[in-house]
Amino acid sequence: MNFKDIHIGSLLLEKVTETGIPMERILKNFTDKEEDAIMAMYEAKSIDTELLLKWCKLLRHDFFRYYSQHLILYKPQEKNVSPILKNTESPSFIKQIYTKEIIDFILELIRTGKKTKSEVMEEYNIPKTTLFRWLRKYSPPKSPPAPENSGQAPEGGAPNKLE
Repeated sequence: MNFKDIHIGSLLLEKVTETGIPMERILKNFTDKEEDAIMAMYEAKSIDTELLLKWCKLLRHDFFRYYSQHLILYKPQEKNVSPILKNTESPSFIKQIYTKEIIDFILELIRTGKKTKSEVMEEYNIPKTTLFRWLRKYSPPKSPPAPENSGQAPEGGAPNKLE
């Protein structure tokens, strides 16, 4: 999932395909739309929030969360913020709310080598302790190396030979 460049139409189509909802049912939900308009929504990068809310209800999926996750990941750095702006009553975005999708996205960037740990911490403003906790918690366990059967005797015993 590309949280930086969200194409809501393709996400709608993906969910419709996944759930197998027929076009007839979609058209009943969007009584003022024709099939061509529905198909155009699948092609659209963004759609009206009222329409998106209808899609959320129909497909029982929160499409708005993709935008929330975008805000969490790509929130501007707060360097040199004016004291006047800091004291406003407008809502702020809490950086410490990381969904499983965001954690998976970040860890995938590191696992595939697309970004280093340092780049992830810098670009997404993720604390070092948080990132390393995710790596410990969500990384697959490392399996111990397989014992080699070289024919030599294990400590305190006879050699392993099959005859």
